[in-house]
Amino acid sequence: MTEWGPGLTDSQLEEAEERYGVRFPPDMIELYREQWPIEAYDWSKEDPRIREMLAWPLDMLTWHVEHGSWWTEWGEKPTDQRAREKIVRDAVAAAPRLIPIYLHRFIPESPNEPGNPVFSMHGFDTIYYGTTLEEYLAREFRDDRSRPPDPLRGPFRYIPLWSDLSAQDERSIWSES
Repeated sequence: MTEWGPGLTDSQLEEAEERYGVRFPPDMIELYREQWPIEAYDWSKEDPRIREMLAWPLDMLTWHVEHGSWWTEWGEKPTDQRAREKIVRDAVAAAPRLIPIYLHRFIPESPNEPGNPVFSMHGFDTIYYGTTLEEYLAREFRDDRSRPPDPLRGPFRYIPLWSDLSAQDERSIWSES
């Protein structure tokens, strides 16, 4: 059973946004004002895990590319490592920033409105994990873990890059290893 901590104050949430350079979507703010899962990241203080996870999407995509994967949407795979890294960096920089919630589950920073999907992001293995924050929480922190979670209910809000990665199939990624 998931333990829930007390909500964060408006000033704690504002300090967290400033400290980490993020802007929480309204539904994340509403949730964190009421409560937050103790197992999740603690935004009320400096937490090195949060900084690590803010860098995670770029780090994981770069790692996958350097270990042979490439997304066909980026065109021909450059032979030069720096050129490959630049393509990945530019793609992630152009996409909405992902804010960590728990483990490698993220909510996009934008659009900054309620209803953004939650992604499970592990490099090219990026999938929708909830159509909304509310649905994600019900799936991830359900009391009865002995049964599988309910199937996701669409539609999903489109988020540049992250939705594209979640919709890919095996033909859109190739590996040289």
